[in-house]
Amino acid sequence: MSDIERNKNVVVDYYRTAFGGNPEKAVADHFGPQYVQHNPDAQDGPEAFIGFVKYLRGEYPDLHLDIKRVIGEGDMVVTHSHLVLEPGKPGRALADYFRLENGKVVEHWDVIQEVPESAANDNGMF
Repeated sequence: MSDIERNKNVVVDYYRTAFGGNPEKAVADHFGPQYVQHNPDAQDGPEAFIGFVKYLRGEYPDLHLDIKRVIGEGDMVVTHSHLVLEPGKPGRALADYFRLENGKVVEHWDVIQEVPESAANDNGMF
């Protein structure tokens, strides 16, 4: 398996494990020695990430994350996902960028967009 494929697998497992309800395992298995966060609403570090996921799942216990695409290049992995906080609601489109070192997640950027009820085209966001 190439490093890019390994990194993609790491990110998918990390993301699914964390948002599936076990952020501690996701961090223990997949975080590197540091975790740099570029979302201005989030703090650096594994404890901040665990706290964020626990808060989000506490507010939205039925949340569901569906990873639609995974792209890897060099030490970067990008996911395009649909996050539904409440069943029956449109949710959010997420583009997450992860940088890995030695197969571990060490840095994160994201772009988040609400999925609208209607659109000017029939293409969908996913």
